[in-house]
Amino acid sequence: MKSLKPSAREKKRYLLIKGKNLKTNIQNAILDFIGFLGMSKCGLSWIKSGKDSAVICINREMVDSVRAGLCVFPEKISVEKVSGTLKGLRKK
Repeated sequence: MKSLKPSAREKKRYLLIKGKNLKTNIQNAILDFIGFLGMSKCGLSWIKSGKDSAVICINREMVDSVRAGLCVFPEKISVEKVSGTLKGLRKK
């Protein structure tokens, strides 16, 4: 199978998120704010999930929509950092 050209690949951003019960709250926040079509466009994938923090990977064009959805969600979810690489996310 031939690999995709760099111009055809989906560009991703990594988000470090803090809050409670993140596995369900993040998905519910995105679904409530941008719906099913927006959820499929953002291409959400879980990189690392801990007790009070998580690292998720989303499409670059949907970063603003996802951040807005997390801000208006009733439970407190905060985006600590956004990065283009996982290594850059770990640096402080």
